[in-house]
Amino acid sequence: MRWEDFRRSENVEDTRGGGIPGGAGGLGIGGLIIVALIAWALGIDPSVLIGSLSNLDTGSPSRNEAPAPTTAGRPADQTRQFVSAVLGDTEDRWREIFQQNGKTYQPPKLRLYSGADASACGFAQAAMGPFYCPNDQHVYLDTSFFEDLQTRFHGCSGKTCEFAEAYVIAHEVGHHVQNLLGILPKAQRVQQESDRVSANHLQVQIELQADCLAGIWAHHSQEKWKFIEPGDIEAAMQTAAAIGDDRLQRQSRGYVVPDAFTHGSSAQRVQWFTTGLKSGNLSSCNTFEAARQ
Repeated sequence: MRWEDFRRSENVEDTRGGGIPGGAGGLGIGGLIIVALIAWALGIDPSVLIGSLSNLDTGSPSRNEAPAPTTAGRPADQTRQFVSAVLGDTEDRWREIFQQNGKTYQPPKLRLYSGADASACGFAQAAMGPFYCPNDQHVYLDTSFFEDLQTRFHGCSGKTCEFAEAYVIAHEVGHHVQNLLGILPKAQRVQQESDRVSANHLQVQIELQADCLAGIWAHHSQEKWKFIEPGDIEAAMQTAAAIGDDRLQRQSRGYVVPDAFTHGSSAQRVQWFTTGLKSGNLSSCNTFEAARQ
């Protein structure tokens, strides 16, 4: 992946090395670890469970204030340079796409953290993986997840991991796009009124659409920069397959429970990323309609 020409984003915050001693809603580190394990066993998003528990104290959505970033703007080390470059290019490509549709794109912030951090959606932990918080319009990323792609998930290896890592960032930015378009808040309202199985099914469509939107970014960036190198797409597809619900459940439980899926199967994730990559059109990413057919 050739990313050196990408514009560096000014929207990267870095709190690595400044771990948060407490937890959302007073849970503490020990409680958060237990919650994360329970969520993993049930096959649900840990941030949803953590957020629900923290809301018991207030009766309203969690609005925790994240600490001031240690550094902000254009980061200096190699990892931060890469993250800033990918984020910057998603900003440029989505700004163009929104303009073509008569809309204005407002980019998210991306918070780099190490181990644990606070977010407006509850407490962030490395074990949760990257996530997007609509409450503060931040993407949260512990870069140890990039190491997991190679060592734990075996989704890529060597330099080809860069495109796989870019796919992960673009997926979370895809959730921000959903938020700006009103798709995410509408889906979340429906989830709140649904049973667990129905809410999980809807979450799958949300996640698969974010995969498709990541593919749209890659399509337009490729048109602009011709940045994709041999092996890149295969690495991204391996990563999408490696973090599919069916594969993760089979690894952790030894069997698959489709009703507990929250991100989609390996085949579905590959399919929808590929759909966005080939088409480059928002209209091709209607995973909700596809699920009804």
